[in-house]
Amino acid sequence: MNNIVKKEEAGALVANMFEADANQGSQNITQDDLALPFLKVLGQLSPEVNERDGKHVEGAKPGMILNTVTKEIYDGTEGINVLPAHYERKLVEWQDRGDSKGAPVAIHNAESDIMSQTTRDKSYKDRLPNGNYLDRTASHFVIVGGNAPSTALITMKSTQLKISRKWNSMMAGIRLKGKNGLFTPASFSHIYRLKTTQMSNDKGTWFGWEVSKVGPVEDAALYKQAKEFAENISKGDVEVSHSETAKETKPGIKL
Repeated sequence: MNNIVKKEEAGALVANMFEADANQGSQNITQDDLALPFLKVLGQLSPEVNERDGKHVEGAKPGMILNTVTKEIYDGTEGINVLPAHYERKLVEWQDRGDSKGAPVAIHNAESDIMSQTTRDKSYKDRLPNGNYLDRTASHFVIVGGNAPSTALITMKSTQLKISRKWNSMMAGIRLKGKNGLFTPASFSHIYRLKTTQMSNDKGTWFGWEVSKVGPVEDAALYKQAKEFAENISKGDVEVSHSETAKETKPGIKL
């Protein structure tokens, strides 16, 4: 019993010391110094599931969800709760994998007329005259739930664009009654469950996203965190570093 008391007292002492020195040493860190994690669906060809690959993540399997910064993995069948903070569409310009440096050539606004310069190739890629191709990319900035809620980005493209549209329709379809009548609340008013599911077409089988609504957020601190995240994105204080590691695995793998 005495040992337990001592451990509890020691733990409280450490916590008090940590709180007294909160943020020291990191006070100069801004959003420019932080990497925004991507939440990525792992596929059959993802390097993280290959035990012989240098990027292998212990326990990673196709259909799981990966945090690309922390390398934390989540069971795709159980899924994770997220609170959407902000949404935007972009046209991301890429070189082919063999020629690419692992980062986009350019990122264009969705309203850009650059799509009028493209032609669809045999692989259904929208090619520019310079040989690069454009990915229509839907970006969902979210707060990932848990004991320590954290920010992350989910990008949906290609086969997943219809999932993105479904999610947006779910958010836009929420109506609440206020003192002035019905209104559509902020996207970060409701929590959603993201799971993965097996999908297929004539090119093969792969894993994609599945979205369902959980319900309204009840934690005021979580709501505030999501609101501040949304405001920072709108002000341009959050920078996204797209890379090939966060790109969706394309269909075409026969299981």
